[in-house]
Amino acid sequence: MNLFAWLRSAAPILDARQKQRLENLAICAPTNQNPLRQQRWVVLDLETSGLNLNRDLVLSIGAVVIEDGAIDFGQQFERTLLRPDHKLSPSVLLHGLGPSAIAAGSEPVDALLDLMEFVGDSPFMAFHAAFDQHMLTRALKDSLGYRLQHRFLDVAEMAPMLFPHANIRHAGLDDWTAFFGLQAGERHHASADALVTAELALILFSHARKQQIDNPASLEQSLSQWRRRQQSHSFSRSWHAIE
Repeated sequence: MNLFAWLRSAAPILDARQKQRLENLAICAPTNQNPLRQQRWVVLDLETSGLNLNRDLVLSIGAVVIEDGAIDFGQQFERTLLRPDHKLSPSVLLHGLGPSAIAAGSEPVDALLDLMEFVGDSPFMAFHAAFDQHMLTRALKDSLGYRLQHRFLDVAEMAPMLFPHANIRHAGLDDWTAFFGLQAGERHHASADALVTAELALILFSHARKQQIDNPASLEQSLSQWRRRQQSHSFSRSWHAIE
């Protein structure tokens, strides 16, 4: 047996209907220079069995849509993924996902196909987006053999970039919701966290427009420049500490 073939994970087994759905999934649209309010955004939150990027699993998915400059409550997504063989951890219990909730969940293949059909060609937004992006990318690859190419915008980066005077750059979602006086619903629940993230994003979009950041392309460019400044400042502080 070829060693590299043995090391590769087995290809997902999909039935004909699932294969057809997979083939029909939309490709993410390129970044555009239309006003922010004209862009459809899918605000995503994942609840996982833990924080290990390579071992833990996606347990539930929540998503809401920002469209026409507002949260569209007619477009919401929520799924608990069926994980009958997964041992419950304290993290699972924190999310309120007990054995009955997980046992009543959807098969991962169908749940993930449902999600990507819901997303269409829209970009994602999330709080600490790198984690959600990595976990969703791995789940899609393992369950569908699908390569995720949709863009992710990180609300946890937008907030300190647009409100540097808040001085809470490394803060969590609770800190920013408190800063803006938002009323968070049930925390550590995918749908509730996605909703409060969307509310936070709308506040940030409004402030971005006041800074002449009024389209997805300029927002991504501003975030890229902000990251480079943060990295430069971090390197400078480290160098002075060594001296």
